[in-house]
Amino acid sequence: MKVEWNKKYTTIAIYAFLVIASSIIVYLMASQAEDLKVKLSGMIATMQPFIIGAAIAYIINFILNFYEKVIFELKYINKLNRKYRRGLGLVLSYFTAIILIALFMQFVLPQLVDSIVGLANNIPEYVNDATHVIAEISEKFNLESKYMNMIVEKWNELLNYIITLLTNLIPVIGNFIMTLGSSILNIIIGIIVSIYILIDKEKFIALSRKITFSIFSQERSKRIVELARRSNDTFGKFLSGKILDSLIIGILTFIILTIFKMPYTLLISVVIGITNIIPFFGPFFGAIPSAIIILCVSPIKALWFIGIILVIQQIDGNIIGPKILGDSIGISAFWILFSLLIFAKFLGLIGMIIGVPIFAIIYSIIKENVERKLKAKGLPVETEKYK
Repeated sequence: MKVEWNKKYTTIAIYAFLVIASSIIVYLMASQAEDLKVKLSGMIATMQPFIIGAAIAYIINFILNFYEKVIFELKYINKLNRKYRRGLGLVLSYFTAIILIALFMQFVLPQLVDSIVGLANNIPEYVNDATHVIAEISEKFNLESKYMNMIVEKWNELLNYIITLLTNLIPVIGNFIMTLGSSILNIIIGIIVSIYILIDKEKFIALSRKITFSIFSQERSKRIVELARRSNDTFGKFLSGKILDSLIIGILTFIILTIFKMPYTLLISVVIGITNIIPFFGPFFGAIPSAIIILCVSPIKALWFIGIILVIQQIDGNIIGPKILGDSIGISAFWILFSLLIFAKFLGLIGMIIGVPIFAIIYSIIKENVERKLKAKGLPVETEKYK
């Protein structure tokens, strides 16, 4: 007996089944959310040594590339057998990383903590001095009491914010060191994992390409491989360039502030250097609290500091930055601002650092697809042609 299926009702039934099935799946996932969270946390904890290893390998790879592509290509050294280059490069790369960490822990970190503690201890004295200065200004210009009270109130709020920030900063540093200490086993395993990754990094890349070509068509696989290469190139150049740029700016700031005998020279130089990693807003994030700290000590020096920072930022923006970074991002200032705001909303400070290169990669993907479709239609790809 032949069954006559009504196409219309069959379609409705299929859609209804899919909606009901999806609702049941969503309900089950929601009811088991806590269990899923626990399992996911356990999975991440299990994978932590490999995640740490991949992160260490990615960072050490910058140093390894420097040795293999620059140092080992020098005269006489380039005669070294390629079989031994990777091993020697790895030894030198990890040794360089250890030396840099040891120097930071030995010379920079103790002085940085001392500067923070000293500043926190001196804040009450700065508050009293500022209150006297505000009172003198009020008497000199005959300010009304309500305006005077408002100025004092806002000033105290600002100083309380700085005190809270500095007070919370020391435990954060301590907790970070304790976390490193408690995760020492995972870090050791991660270092071992990173060594294996870097030894056979070409094989891992080839394996990923092999899997890509086995899943997708040849044309699409080529686009995916090219996109991955360009994404890694964009992200790597931006990250390494920004770190080098910020290191130079931090050292330059330290030298200039030392010459001008500014207070808390090391602390302010570290703040300026670290915040410089953040594109666009970074210089402001570092300069404003630093200027307030110096203002508490000497208003005249604070004015000098603002002038110095403006000069340093001009040097960075017009000379150092372009030389190091070049056009590694390839997006306009508007899209840089857009990506900073979006990624900062979801990922905070980390989002502000990695948001720009990630958005640049997404932007390049969209741009490439749009231009490919325009070419297929025989239309121009230049934006100016559509004005």
